[in-house]
Amino acid sequence: MVDRAARASSRKAWLARAGFADAAAAERELGRPELAALAGDEEFLQSVSSAADPDLALASVARLLGAAPDARDLAAALRDDDQFRARLLAVVGFSAPLADHLVRHPDQWPDLRRPDLAERADHSEVRAALGRAGDADELRVEYRRRLLQLAALDLTDVLDMAPVSAELAGLAAATLDTALELAARDLPPDAEPCRLTVIGMGKTGGAELNYVSDVDVIFVAEPVAGGNEPAALKTATTLATTMMRLCSEYTAEGAIWPVDAALRPEGKSGPLVRTVASHAAYYQSWAKTWEFQALLKARYAAGDRELADEYLAAVGPLVWRAADRDGFVEDVRAMRRRVTDHVRPTEAERQLKLGPGGLRDVEFAVQLLQLVHGRTDESLRSPNTLEALDALIAGGYVGRADGAVLDEAYRFLRALEHRIQLQRLRRTHVVPSQPAQLRRLARAIGLRHADELTTTWRRHAMEVQRLHEKLFYRPLLTAVARLPGDEARLTPEAARQRLEALGYLDPAGALRHLEALTRGVSRRAAIQRTLLPVLLGWFADGPEPDAGLAGFRKVSDALGDTHWYLRLLRDERAAAERMARVLSSGRYATELLLRAPEAVKIFGDDAELTPRPREPLEAEALAGLRRHDDPVAAIGGVRAMRRRELFRIATADLVGRLPTEAVGEALTAVAEATLAGALDTAVRAVELERREPLVTRLSVIAMGRLGGREMGYASDADVLFVHDPLDGADEQEAAESALAVANEMRRLLAVPSPEPALEIDPNLRPEGRQGPLVRTLASYAAYYARWGEVWELQALLRAAPCCGDPLLAERFMKLVDPLRWPRAGLSDAQVREIRRIKARVESERLPRGVDKSMHLKLGPGGLADVEWTAQLIQLRHGHAVPELRTTKTRQALDAAVDAELLAPPDRDVLVEAWNMASSVRNALVLVSGRPSDVLPTDVRTLAALSRVVGYGPGTVATFLDDYRRRARRARAVVERIFFQT
Repeated sequence: MVDRAARASSRKAWLARAGFADAAAAERELGRPELAALAGDEEFLQSVSSAADPDLALASVARLLGAAPDARDLAAALRDDDQFRARLLAVVGFSAPLADHLVRHPDQWPDLRRPDLAERADHSEVRAALGRAGDADELRVEYRRRLLQLAALDLTDVLDMAPVSAELAGLAAATLDTALELAARDLPPDAEPCRLTVIGMGKTGGAELNYVSDVDVIFVAEPVAGGNEPAALKTATTLATTMMRLCSEYTAEGAIWPVDAALRPEGKSGPLVRTVASHAAYYQSWAKTWEFQALLKARYAAGDRELADEYLAAVGPLVWRAADRDGFVEDVRAMRRRVTDHVRPTEAERQLKLGPGGLRDVEFAVQLLQLVHGRTDESLRSPNTLEALDALIAGGYVGRADGAVLDEAYRFLRALEHRIQLQRLRRTHVVPSQPAQLRRLARAIGLRHADELTTTWRRHAMEVQRLHEKLFYRPLLTAVARLPGDEARLTPEAARQRLEALGYLDPAGALRHLEALTRGVSRRAAIQRTLLPVLLGWFADGPEPDAGLAGFRKVSDALGDTHWYLRLLRDERAAAERMARVLSSGRYATELLLRAPEAVKIFGDDAELTPRPREPLEAEALAGLRRHDDPVAAIGGVRAMRRRELFRIATADLVGRLPTEAVGEALTAVAEATLAGALDTAVRAVELERREPLVTRLSVIAMGRLGGREMGYASDADVLFVHDPLDGADEQEAAESALAVANEMRRLLAVPSPEPALEIDPNLRPEGRQGPLVRTLASYAAYYARWGEVWELQALLRAAPCCGDPLLAERFMKLVDPLRWPRAGLSDAQVREIRRIKARVESERLPRGVDKSMHLKLGPGGLADVEWTAQLIQLRHGHAVPELRTTKTRQALDAAVDAELLAPPDRDVLVEAWNMASSVRNALVLVSGRPSDVLPTDVRTLAALSRVVGYGPGTVATFLDDYRRRARRARAVVERIFFQT
């Protein structure tokens, strides 16, 4: 309550504290005789101080009391009726034009006291009330009466934005009806009869009108039965013109609003009134994309309802075929950019409607989604923005979280727009910058101060801008829009025809997958019905469409109920397209994904498609396995890491983000981290079993493709095990513990599992399979010094530290370096021996019955040809050319060119053949899920293989010709360099 003593001593001071901007003027107002009955009423003064603009509220009440013939009743109502007092002060304390209206028409103040005021009147009741107007001024007065009542409910939070907008649209329609009736009274007696209907467009058609808007309309007319069409159209034009003038003309009672018919065919250049047939003909032949977008909101407003129904039946279907037009999505986006370009630079930051994050961003995004998906989903065809947004959310076209944010932001921005317009009853969408105006707006919208209003507005605008860009520029929209309308939603017949046309080998099986994916009314099924028409085309662009669709069904069954999976595919074209590419490329990546479906997240993030280096992978593996005491459980975590990384690499490979050598590097890093994890687990298991720490150091040496960092998807891990007993340790005990660790590593990695196995292959050790699995450093030295053969020295070219004790690995490398880089090079006998072994391998290891030109490893110009050639050069010249001392094939060939040991053209031929053979070998695993060194002979697998390698549809012969030509050219170089020089 008001502090009586303080007010008595200084009412002016209290008024200042209560929020009056001009306390002296307020004091003078309270001294006026009109306010004598209220000046001392504490509740009244407290209510006035709570108004958006207390100064305006007090002055307006004084003026109204001075104008009202029943001022005593009004004063009593203000004193005794809390609800009425709140309504009146909310209006006259915020909107000066409505206060002026009440002063001119004080007989309307009792309307705000009606107990049934909050009950929504139907259109017929409003129409009847307005219809009693005898002329245009009476219509304006009655319109403002209704506006006053609505504003009172709005400003006291009885109605929120959406029903207020709907009431305003209904009021506009009733006003148009009455204005049309008034216009008909002025027709000459001999005017040709006509039928005329007014179609509401824009916010009028969407039942979401502002307080002050142009009312967008289209006029449609027809002659009465047997009438003269040209004369009827002339009458209709007169009626329309008069109606527009009556609504927009300014008099002492003000204007209602302008009626804008610029959305009609040909705009302001076209006839004001057309027949249904004329409209239909125009839209079928000449209309631009934006005109169909405008028709989305077409709705009966006034005049002949049956004619309106005829019009809407004629043009409505054209709206839902607009998205079939070439460049439709791009046209809508271009229109949005043009709208933005027309915003005044000085207003852009404060434009509530057209600026970034403004109302138009919401409306254009919603309308574009409606027009694309509404072709086949009739639930999306509401002309009202919020209703359409709700339908888009329900149908899965907009995520629930995004939709809720967009709905809240749109409601706030529209409410703020209402307040801005209501303040002066002016058509404006610019947020004021003056602190006093912002404070008034903030108080009218239920916020405490101007800063809070600005912060809330900016936050909503930022969210709208973010979601507009996400939805309006959603790449998948363009793909969906490019589908013919009957294919955009998969009916069974449309699906079967599309599957056959796209080349699915088993349309019946594919149709069963589609039915399972889209069955029911769940949100998941709705989103998949939207995605699948596009995905089917992308699957068909891949090597194995049927496998792609089957894989998608399995992944969706596993993830379909998660909140992010379908949202990722719906909102990110790259994610959906990559997923389609990977799933339709074969079994390897699909099976990896099915083991861990959550890995589908990497499809949407370019950064996630970059292979991870060894160090963080090894750290992750070691941290995970140390949480388990059971070795099998511990190695399970390492396997999970490897499975995820293999999928990452396979995906990056299949979508063209990794060259062949990068694939080898990435696969090697994963293998090294896996072996490090297996070694750590094995050591802990052996120590636990023996109940004592190891008495020897152990190191794993990489060999073969592992050492060369050139692993393929199906490569084994070629390794050597070396150990070194600790000082004072028993050598026999040390050897047994080292052997136990090596065997435990092999056992753990051989535990049956559905993911690709990493087999440890120690067969390159001295004496091969007959020799001990683990040797000491001294044992290796003794063996190589006495028994080492030239092929074993050649194998050591790829030796590199892998995991285990790093100092021991370094000592091993110092041991073998003089062996693989012999100071004297190779003797002629050793060169002959290498050539003999190579020829023997070619003749004995090629599988019987296999066309040797189809063998990727041992065939002419295959991997072995290129690698043996590089290795022979290394063995012969590595002692003199340090750059040759590398484990990598490509790097060795480059060093040979730099040392003038190999001609650049020969190097290019060898590298080209080696890259293609490596790529094809990897692709064979990706397609079939199994390792193979032989090009397939069945046409289907060969076609899939060629597609994964990068060849287009129907180019299997070209692929084979390219491979054989490169292999022949490489073999010719090998014959000269390896066998003759």
